[in-house]
Amino acid sequence: MTPIPFSPWDMFLNAGPVVRCVMLLLGAASVLTWTIFVAKSAELLRMRVRLRAAENALEDANTLDLGEEWTRENTSIAHALVMAAETERHRSADIHDDGEGVKERIALHLERLEAAEGRRLLRGTGVLATIGATSPFIGLFGTVWGIMTSFTGIAASRATSLAVVAPGIAEALLATALGLVAAIPAVVIYNHLARQTAACRAQVADLTALVMRLVSRDLGRARMGQGRVVRLDARADNALAAAE
Repeated sequence: MTPIPFSPWDMFLNAGPVVRCVMLLLGAASVLTWTIFVAKSAELLRMRVRLRAAENALEDANTLDLGEEWTRENTSIAHALVMAAETERHRSADIHDDGEGVKERIALHLERLEAAEGRRLLRGTGVLATIGATSPFIGLFGTVWGIMTSFTGIAASRATSLAVVAPGIAEALLATALGLVAAIPAVVIYNHLARQTAACRAQVADLTALVMRLVSRDLGRARMGQGRVVRLDARADNALAAAE
């Protein structure tokens, strides 16, 4: 009696069309999972390096203009944050207030940019969550369908020998195994990328705080300069009054 081959490849070839499609779908999901892992890991690593360099540049800058100059070559969101603050400050030049209104408008703009960057960093990870949540059920569907097919074949042939039942059940159970193979790495990789993304978002929040600090410095210097001008004008008026 010729032994029945039970290697995964042979079971895949001997499986029915529905179970085979399920296995192919789970294999594609597994390949997609590892592709996203490699691509997002490289992207987040580069992003963290750029954000760290931008953070150091803004930490050393003393004015917003210097911050704009030192982050000009940085491809992270840092330069966009500085330019947004600079643009809003120029647009508010004709509004006379104590500076709190300007800072509030800049903070709102930077908050929107920070939220958009967070959404961009999370792009692609939702696929991992979907794979991790649905792959076991897809594999279970393939298993149930394969077992149904096996029992239908048993009923048609009227053979109840274990040697007849075992190959079909083994091929069906392979779908569940592939579902777990696709789901477990997807969940682990999703959690890993979520932690890396949270670290990048924290760095973006630090950049926002640094930009707001530069804005506060510049506004403080502007108010100090206006105070000096007022005092000089008052002294000039007093001198003219004394001369008269």
